[in-house]
Amino acid sequence: MNAKTESIVATKSEGKFSKWIKRGGWQKPLVIVTFLFIPLLLLFTFTYLPFFKMIQFSFFDMKYLGAREFVGLENYQEVFTRDDCFKALYLSLYYMAGSFVQLALALYFATLLSFKTKGNAFFKGTMFFPSLICGIAVGYIFKFFYTRGFVLDTLLSWIGFNPENLPYWLKDTRINNMSLVATSLWRYMGQNMVLFIGAIMSVDQEMYEAADLDGANKWQRFKYIILPSIKTIVVLNLILSISGSLSAFEPPFVITKGTMGTGTYFVIMHKIAHENQKVGLASAMAVVLLVIIVLVTIFQKVTMNYLFNDGDEDESRAAKKKRKQAEKQKKLASKGMGA
Repeated sequence: MNAKTESIVATKSEGKFSKWIKRGGWQKPLVIVTFLFIPLLLLFTFTYLPFFKMIQFSFFDMKYLGAREFVGLENYQEVFTRDDCFKALYLSLYYMAGSFVQLALALYFATLLSFKTKGNAFFKGTMFFPSLICGIAVGYIFKFFYTRGFVLDTLLSWIGFNPENLPYWLKDTRINNMSLVATSLWRYMGQNMVLFIGAIMSVDQEMYEAADLDGANKWQRFKYIILPSIKTIVVLNLILSISGSLSAFEPPFVITKGTMGTGTYFVIMHKIAHENQKVGLASAMAVVLLVIIVLVTIFQKVTMNYLFNDGDEDESRAAKKKRKQAEKQKKLASKGMGA
């Protein structure tokens, strides 16, 4: 290729580039790159970078300010040997049990309110409203609600209870954690209910019509139509509720300050990090909690996949196993009769 030919090719290329610029062809790639780069940068800066720094801090004996001393796995050993950490994990069982009650109530009300019910919109709004309130505000509301001689005691006295015989809802260690769990249940049940309602409303109406023609009652409609159709949302809500129960913070922190045996894992971790200034130990506690949540989530996923079909099968693994066992027993019985 001679110099003249090269100049002609260069001129054509410049002409195409200038036309591309004038036509605005550069705008689309620039917008794509910008919208990808900025969110990824923010995600890395405020999520992944702090996460990796937290893992790094968990291997040091350090405060927020001052010198750092590398201690290796000593912080993790202390997490598994401190009594307050294990007691805090034990308290998570209260919130975990409450999450199952919460989901059961949310599913019950969602099933009722997904069909024509008198006052449907009012009940939906009333039950969903608590999830819109700030967690700190909810804590202060229930702090006065449970205080001796205040709202709850007054309501119970109106229906015949003797106020002197009522327990101290926040001081009695036998029931104070149950009181705090009830606070979380009141706040989050409406949120779960709305998710369930959205899933139930997406179920094909023809399935209900077919069930009515077959003479199915309401429980059979729920068991064989609604529940299998919304299993994905059930699993999602279950995972979110269990994870939330392991990281409960606002009710015990605001209402009782974590005293009288109500300090959850997050409250103890907050105290160690901000009051005792043991940042390395608190970081190790956070990493341990993350591992526990991941393991619990995997266990839930495996269990739910076993109990429910995965969308590609007509029956669950458990039902299929039971059916195959019945078929096997039937064949053995038929062989015995033939002999």
